[in-house]
Amino acid sequence: MRIDRLESVDSTNLYLKRFLEKREDIAVFSDIQTNGMGTKGRSFLSDLGGVYFSVLTFYHELPTSEAFRIMAHAAVAVCRTAEHFGIEAEIKWPNDVRAAGKKLAGILIENGFRGDLIDHSIVGIGLNVRNDVSPLNGIAVSMKNLLSVPPRVVEVRNSLLENYLRPSTFEEYLSHVHFLGKQLQVTEGEEHYFAVARQVLPDGRLEVERDGMSRLLSDAEIALCPEVKR
Repeated sequence: MRIDRLESVDSTNLYLKRFLEKREDIAVFSDIQTNGMGTKGRSFLSDLGGVYFSVLTFYHELPTSEAFRIMAHAAVAVCRTAEHFGIEAEIKWPNDVRAAGKKLAGILIENGFRGDLIDHSIVGIGLNVRNDVSPLNGIAVSMKNLLSVPPRVVEVRNSLLENYLRPSTFEEYLSHVHFLGKQLQVTEGEEHYFAVARQVLPDGRLEVERDGMSRLLSDAEIALCPEVKR
């Protein structure tokens, strides 16, 4: 796989879109992003000191029904990387990786389709290492906030690439999902309600229980409710 290393780019995902016609698997790292992209059109803070990584992969016979495998694998790669440096990581459904209750990394997946098959995917990962996340008002955390001696950015880059290139299983994804059985606050569009998380299905949907009834979520925001101390 070709690997490009850049000092600055608008977005690592956008950079890889320029190579779609070549139909070549490519990965790219950049020291900073000037227009980092998050999910649902949000921006992603991409200052110096983070790892900003995207991978363009072409597929031959991957059904659209297995699209969640791509996201699950990316999340596992980030968890493996964090744990390699001594940080306990967990996955907040569907694609955020958290540590110490805060966002350590974000993942953006952009798939291209060919009929009922996935033609290609661009997987973007932003991992906080030594960058300053204080502008995010306490919702994010960097490795430097969690370790007495934080790793060098290049060490994290190499670990993330190695872990991404290793295969993973859905069971490994589930092993990093720690909120099952707990109460969530769910936001679906304009609707807000409380529910208990039951399971993540292999297709990526989250099963919750609301007022004794099962409900499957495919596009929703969730937040873990604080536990009541007795």
